Amino acid sequence: MTKDLHPLSGIYAAAVTPIKYNASSIDFESVGKFMHFLHGRGCTGALLFGTTGEGPSFSPKEREAYLRAVRVIRQQIRGFKLLAGTGTPSLSETIELTKLAFELNYDGVVVLPPYYFRKVSDDGLFNWFSEVIDNAVPKDKYLLGYHIPPMTGIGFSLELLERLKEKYPVQFAGIKDSSHDKDFATAVGQKFGKDLLVLNGTDTYLHHALQNNAQGAITAPANLISDNLRKIWDLYNEGKDPSEIQNKVNEQRHFLEKFSPVAPILKGLLHKIHGLPQWSVRSPLEDASQTVIEEAMEEFLKI
Repeated sequence: MTKDLHPLSGIYAAAVTPIKYNASSIDFESVGKFMHFLHGRGCTGALLFGTTGEGPSFSPKEREAYLRAVRVIRQQIRGFKLLAGTGTPSLSETIELTKLAFELNYDGVVVLPPYYFRKVSDDGLFNWFSEVIDNAVPKDKYLLGYHIPPMTGIGFSLELLERLKEKYPVQFAGIKDSSHDKDFATAVGQKFGKDLLVLNGTDTYLHHALQNNAQGAITAPANLISDNLRKIWDLYNEGKDPSEIQNKVNEQRHFLEKFSPVAPILKGLLHKIHGLPQWSVRSPLEDASQTVIEEAMEEFLKI
């Protein structure tokens, strides 16, 4: 069942960004331990500087330093794929970050639409993404559009996806679908089949998305539950029913959704449950209190 899958298919963590506790600087010393942890729990790879990675809170210079650091670690982990979140409201900044990611040999980029102007037309978005691809994406490399209307206020229509895929059949690989819209997941899968790479962003209907031609997932909870997401992926590709483990994932996801934004509780639970360093989040987000983390850990471990 896996023979027709895209090279970027699989289960990815929308990785948190390690930030030194009670500070705002990146914890470069923990990079290796964290990437090895994700790989060891079944992740195909990691997305850096997505929503859970607090991407918009980091300057281009900071992003470059971290992308370089993780790229060095990746050389120690055979087959571990790296995706870089390079989308910003600035076209020129997005182009430069995207160029950098591919210069560093990242496997792909995940690019937000320019989210400040929320009433932009499909023509405007088509032109914007065309500029990014023409100026920054090599002919044999992959860009994924980041479809997350609940955060950005704009997204990718089926018509826009069709236009981009027709113009850039290789470079515009597809989307990270974080719409949390099951009907959209069904519609995009039925329209494009596996010609368009869809990496699902909503753990609660991963099985449904796979049945509708999605080719994996990139999710925030994967920082904690990638082992279960990987089981769903493996069982599905073996032609087996993953419903039982999907039900457990649903419970885990619904629990984590009580804490929004989710990055603070993920960092707290990674520390308490798995012994990773204690990391902070960047303002305007706030660290979860020790009491909240301990209570969350107790409840989460019962699921």
